[in-house]
Amino acid sequence: MTTDRLAELDALSTEELRKRAFVRAVERRDLGFFWSVLRHLPHADDTEELDASLGAVGASVEDAVALWREFTGHGYGDAEPLLRAAFIDYLSRSSDAP
Repeated sequence: MTTDRLAELDALSTEELRKRAFVRAVERRDLGFFWSVLRHLPHADDTEELDASLGAVGASVEDAVALWREFTGHGYGDAEPLLRAAFIDYLSRSSDAP
């Protein structure tokens, strides 16, 4: 990747990088990319072992909602620099990146 291309991508907001990377991954049907993003989100480890009691359902739904919000760009927390780097890397690896 050229220095100009890196600077161009780095100038974009994290949300714009996420959108572009997600579009690219959907086009390529790249499930591995989405899996790698999910593994780095702050709430990814919160969905450890779930018990079967009805009381656990509320917590499970809340965890899933928190994970979805992070996955769709609404709060990356401390993981933002790592995710930005992953989005930039993903976009820079293709010759036809937007």
